[in-house]
Amino acid sequence: MTRQIYKSFDKKLIAELPVVAFPGRIIVILTAGETERAVRYLLSQPLLGIDTETRPSFKRGDQHLVSLLQVSTPDTCFLFRLRHTGFTPALKAFLEDKTVTKVGLSLTDDMNSLHHLGAFTPGSFVDIQNMVKEVGIEDLSLQKLYANLFRQKISKRQQLSNWDADILNDKQKLYAATDAWACINIYNELTRLIQTKDYNLICTEPSI
Repeated sequence: MTRQIYKSFDKKLIAELPVVAFPGRIIVILTAGETERAVRYLLSQPLLGIDTETRPSFKRGDQHLVSLLQVSTPDTCFLFRLRHTGFTPALKAFLEDKTVTKVGLSLTDDMNSLHHLGAFTPGSFVDIQNMVKEVGIEDLSLQKLYANLFRQKISKRQQLSNWDADILNDKQKLYAATDAWACINIYNELTRLIQTKDYNLICTEPSI
């Protein structure tokens, strides 16, 4: 069946869509040793979704270091709590790896945040925002892209929560994992659409 996609998806309609969330296991990484083991596993996978979270600033001029790096396979997501693990050699090797494709959204921002923790040369990364142009989609946010491609809603309620908290709650962990995992789904679908041309691009506003 030919996929119907929109040049731009009306954000007001997203609230009416069913909520989607990461269905797999979530593993929190707190130490250098755990980081090394997680990286070893992740670099054995063919494709990874990646994202970061930073404690929000509510005062002008306040800035915080990136708090969390989430890296997901289709069924397992690792949450690297960077304020606990530090910028380890294993993490540097992961970011510089050129063998495994890592997909994310607005990766320039993520890379800039991670560079504040340590120096590295980014390896094999694909920014979804560069892919959407090939099918004519103008949406650039994760929530709008997911709604456009899958007619499902990614909740953003935890986005402004405290990512430096001593313990992340279950809602925070699920939010972080969902964002990284969703990048894999979007990448796979965009790749399919680009290869097959099996879609109709609609320039009018969508209706649910």
